[in-house]
Amino acid sequence: MNLATDWSHLLKEELQKDSFLQLTTFIKDAYTHKTIYPKYDDIFRAFNLVKVEDVKVIIIGQDPYHGPNQANGLAFSVYAGVKTPPSLRNIYKELVTDIGCTLPENGDLTLWAKQGVFLINSVLTVEQAKPNSHQKKGWEEFTNAVIERLSREKENLVFILWGGPSQKKEILIDTDKHLVLKAPHPSPLSAYRGFFGSKPFSKTNVYLKKHSKESIQWCLDNKSSLF
Repeated sequence: MNLATDWSHLLKEELQKDSFLQLTTFIKDAYTHKTIYPKYDDIFRAFNLVKVEDVKVIIIGQDPYHGPNQANGLAFSVYAGVKTPPSLRNIYKELVTDIGCTLPENGDLTLWAKQGVFLINSVLTVEQAKPNSHQKKGWEEFTNAVIERLSREKENLVFILWGGPSQKKEILIDTDKHLVLKAPHPSPLSAYRGFFGSKPFSKTNVYLKKHSKESIQWCLDNKSSLF
């Protein structure tokens, strides 16, 4: 599990804890004996695509997709060529109605990550066909520390919390110096309860521009968005 140097520095204390060392042992054993997603080299892909200094937006998911060839290390994202999952389809629907993007052709969110959108799951690995199978193995403690340190060390970030589990992370965030956007999860079961119409993309860019930060080019079709 290779973690970029700047993140290793930010999380130095966490990486040295016995709990993280035990997690590392568990993960290595799991990848040796079972089918685990994402690919081993992609576990920290969300971190390695965004430098600490470049983070502007944090979108928090739960755990990776558990089907073959889906998880790519970024929350909600899948590799190009893989069928877009239902939750991501709903995210795209909101993207279209919120800022007028063309419906993206694939589910790869790498372009968001490269602009400073930190797409992190609370749990970074999962066993094939067993959702939530790596909960309470140590990932939550680690990712909570990531959120808390970003909140503490940086200013004027946007935290996007979709669904109950993600919204519980608000306690880790200094809401006096960051924007927190909350809405129901984009899954088919809850999207119509308030996710649709929540306008997270336009609200994010309005906030970033207010604080003299470059807005996110949310559209994934190489066309300019309205913000």
